[in-house]
Amino acid sequence: MYIKNNIDKIYERVNSIISKKGLSLDDITIVAVTKTVDVDRINEAISYGISDIGENKVQEIQCKYEKIVPNTKWHMIGHLQSNKVKYIIDKVHLIHSLDRVSLAKEIQKRAEEHDICVDTLVQVNIAEEDSKFGLRKEEVIPFIETIKDFNRIRVKGLMTIAPYVENPEEVRFVFRDLKNMFEDIKEFKFSNVDMKYLSMGMTNDFEVALEEGANMIRIGTGIFGKRTYKED
Repeated sequence: MYIKNNIDKIYERVNSIISKKGLSLDDITIVAVTKTVDVDRINEAISYGISDIGENKVQEIQCKYEKIVPNTKWHMIGHLQSNKVKYIIDKVHLIHSLDRVSLAKEIQKRAEEHDICVDTLVQVNIAEEDSKFGLRKEEVIPFIETIKDFNRIRVKGLMTIAPYVENPEEVRFVFRDLKNMFEDIKEFKFSNVDMKYLSMGMTNDFEVALEEGANMIRIGTGIFGKRTYKED
């Protein structure tokens, strides 16, 4: 019952924030981050109501895809190398990490081959951390202008990863800045761009992110507990 209890607690914490804004749990997408989590535990989480799972690595999607409950929505939330797009192009519901034209070109090419359209989020490095991927704030609108006519790519919103801090209040500005950018881009009315999802907030800071307008949060530790990662 460990995973169920954790999910229930996340729902409670989310609801305590969004109810003040007149929203319900149906308005928020909770992506369970399943990096290094085994298939049985992922399927257990799905049995308790999780419908969206996020992986950081293409290899993990490939290894787990056939073993996970059908109709689960897969999210590619980690850095995506162009040469690995072909392996997940027909498997993922949403790519969170579109951040360069070369990647957009590869997604366009592979989507044409499969005769599909691919939903993506543009990753923004609001805090301008050298260790993080993503576009800088001033690069986002020019980037969207460059790819807006890629007819196999639909930009569905923005994503960011805030710096890890003990006090989430210290990164509130990250979420506020991304929300402002989200609203600004809506006004441009770009073709193939629909600012639907604002993916920001993780286990450590999702409550602040929700307060600032997130409608998609990515929760790993809060559901599955702490994990030990092996670096490549």
